[in-house]
Amino acid sequence: MTNIFQIIMIAHYLIAVAISVIMIHNHTKRDPTRTTMWIVVLYFLPVAGPVLYVFFGQNYRKTKIFSRKALKDFKYTDRLTRQQVRKLHASKIFEDYPEQNEFKHIMTLLLNNSKALISEYNSIETYHTGEKTFAAVKEALLSAKDHIHIEFYIIEDDKIGNEIRKILVRKAEEGVDVRVIYDDVGSWSLSKRYTGSIKKAGGKIFPFMKVRFPFLSSKLNYRNHRKILVVDGKVAFMGGINIADRYIDGGRFGYWADTHLKIEGEAVFSLQIIFLVDWYFVSKEILLRKRQKYFPEQIFLSYKRTPVQIVASGPDSDWASIMQAYFSIINSAQKHIYISTPYFTPNESILTAIKTASLSGTDVRLMLPEKSDSRIVYQSTLSFLDELMEAGVKVYLYSKGFNHSKYITVDGHIAAVGSANIDMRSFEHNFEVTSIIYDENFTRRLEKTFHIDIQNNSKLVNIEKWQNRPVYKRIVEGTARLLTPLL
Repeated sequence: MTNIFQIIMIAHYLIAVAISVIMIHNHTKRDPTRTTMWIVVLYFLPVAGPVLYVFFGQNYRKTKIFSRKALKDFKYTDRLTRQQVRKLHASKIFEDYPEQNEFKHIMTLLLNNSKALISEYNSIETYHTGEKTFAAVKEALLSAKDHIHIEFYIIEDDKIGNEIRKILVRKAEEGVDVRVIYDDVGSWSLSKRYTGSIKKAGGKIFPFMKVRFPFLSSKLNYRNHRKILVVDGKVAFMGGINIADRYIDGGRFGYWADTHLKIEGEAVFSLQIIFLVDWYFVSKEILLRKRQKYFPEQIFLSYKRTPVQIVASGPDSDWASIMQAYFSIINSAQKHIYISTPYFTPNESILTAIKTASLSGTDVRLMLPEKSDSRIVYQSTLSFLDELMEAGVKVYLYSKGFNHSKYITVDGHIAAVGSANIDMRSFEHNFEVTSIIYDENFTRRLEKTFHIDIQNNSKLVNIEKWQNRPVYKRIVEGTARLLTPLL
């Protein structure tokens, strides 16, 4: 009897394993590394493995959390996208600027994979500290006459958080339409007092994908990591800075470097569209129809010619748009590539592109923080340094404090700045937004900041010393890297 029971249990186990392996293979077949990792987890955790996969491992790019196609008014941007694609194919978008032809393939890619409209006339200011960013943000908020749209991964109930809250309350009481989206995991500690005061004043505030049990939810993998502010449809902010004191005072790091943009001009409309689509998701309120209100007529020719595409990606999109943008930008390099990112756990495509560029003679420089706010992700990041330096990539560790900046520049001609890190979470799991800026003046200013940071605030990693580090460190890094597909 005991033998029969054991046989039945083994049979049930094998059937469960087989079904789980088939399910994992079907859902993750685009990424063999991720598939292999989940099968290993299943093998060693036969009971907990399938449960973990259901909560954390499914590919929502295939089974969409929500679809932009549900918005009929989004057809307007579809039509503009098709028009711009036709003009690009006919080389008529920038026919007076032949130097832009080298970027035509990138522009076409982003129109096709994310409907990222090409805006031509813009003004962009760059900030590298929270103090300067929030000074500009508060000035813009106080100037609001019609509406304020805010979308952040993290909003803290701290000093700067309450300064922003008081301005929002004041503006809502004045009759300005105030709408706020915060991520329910990133802003997990946000108090009811905070959200309630905005509602009481007449503003509207919603969490993005509310999570009741944060440690037992598949929604942990699909967070809104975007940082967007749009005021009156005329000025917008985006980049890497969240609303929290540590972005100003540095928190436990003492100093916090970051990169954030203030944008005026045509590109503001693209950020407005992204916010309004996200607003529909959290509130079911359709605002895209009110074009005159949210997309006011302006004389854009008063701005300098600074072509920009705003790229949004997430598990609701058909393609990993930002990853594809980075891949295409890196592959376009002829002279140099400068990368700043706080978290570096790339997929095989990006890693190969970076190494191939370096081996081909391109000057590739990567700036990472010497200290991180995520220990396991940082150990995984360190595991990539050997092969990068062997390929000739120069790696710098930022030592002044914590560098949270997320940008890529290539050849002094094109730059990408936004919320996305170079990691699998940003590429596959999170809702992100990044600006692709085709402007030499802007790119060279950003590269100047990069050079100042690597010269004055960073240390060049010596490959020989690095390869002689203790064995136990290699083991820790290698173990963390094995977990990369799950991070």
